[in-house]
Amino acid sequence: MTSTIIWTVAVITVLGLVLALVLYLVAQKFKVEEDPRIDEVEKVMPGANCGGCGFAGCRAFAEAAVKAPNLDKNYCPVGGNDTMAKVAAILGYEVKAKAPMVAVVRCNGTCEARPRVNDYDGFASCVVKSTLYTGDTGCAFGCLGCGDCVSACQFGALSMDPATGLPVVDQDKCTACGSCVKACPKLIIELRPKGPRGMREFVSCVNKDKGPVAKKACTNACIGCGICAKTCTHDAITVENNIAYIDPAKCKLCRECEAMCPTGAIHGIGFPKPLDKDAIKERIKIRQQKAKEAAALATDASAVANKKADAPAEASVADAAAKVKEDKKDE
Repeated sequence: MTSTIIWTVAVITVLGLVLALVLYLVAQKFKVEEDPRIDEVEKVMPGANCGGCGFAGCRAFAEAAVKAPNLDKNYCPVGGNDTMAKVAAILGYEVKAKAPMVAVVRCNGTCEARPRVNDYDGFASCVVKSTLYTGDTGCAFGCLGCGDCVSACQFGALSMDPATGLPVVDQDKCTACGSCVKACPKLIIELRPKGPRGMREFVSCVNKDKGPVAKKACTNACIGCGICAKTCTHDAITVENNIAYIDPAKCKLCRECEAMCPTGAIHGIGFPKPLDKDAIKERIKIRQQKAKEAAALATDASAVANKKADAPAEASVADAAAKVKEDKKDE
């Protein structure tokens, strides 16, 4: 009995050692060497794991950055330029500084401007509501008001304003991770450059209906009239699908489009002084008057130049006619 137990223990011990040796050899043969720089890059990351960089988390971003030939396609919006400078130093790459971004809500449909046409009594979720119907107001493009974007934000940068029923962005807390953008089923949240000293202009509407329909659904809606595009002297505004869009790269922050918008769909944020519509409209009027006068002068100058150019030709015709008369007289 005792010998049987001893042999059993011995066999199991030997078998365990053999299997351990086999596992060790297999692990050594198929082991994957990991670049130690991945750990170094991960340490300088903010650790938010928000997915704003396009990867599952900071570890995945670090792996992609180490394997990439450069950092042109890798950027951490939460850490920003400071974090990317540290990553570049570890990897020996060069990185271009990017303008800080911030989320903006492209819906101006307040409770007063966009009254409810029905009451929603289901689960409080924008995604759920959007799958059931277009919303409880007449606008099929606007904010649904359930706050999915607020829940998605990990930095407390979003909150719902009970007075307007719309989300409000705290630009000091916003990291431009893009979580709110992904969470909104109506796609009314956009990441835009913060602008110089935090000043920026954008069209706070995404309604693609024609003017009368959009205006009926929301008095603050963009009606696609194109006044803003005609007013802008920097070609920063385009109107497509009945909706205006301001290119932040071309916008000079003159606020003329904001002053001329008939529905108030264009918003200016971060400006130190309130918008003086009357002063801006007067400035535009003077500029347009000067442009008309310049065009009139150019037309007159062109007419004079054409007249001078035609004068030699008229003289030649007159000389030819006189010569014909003389020839007939000689005959």
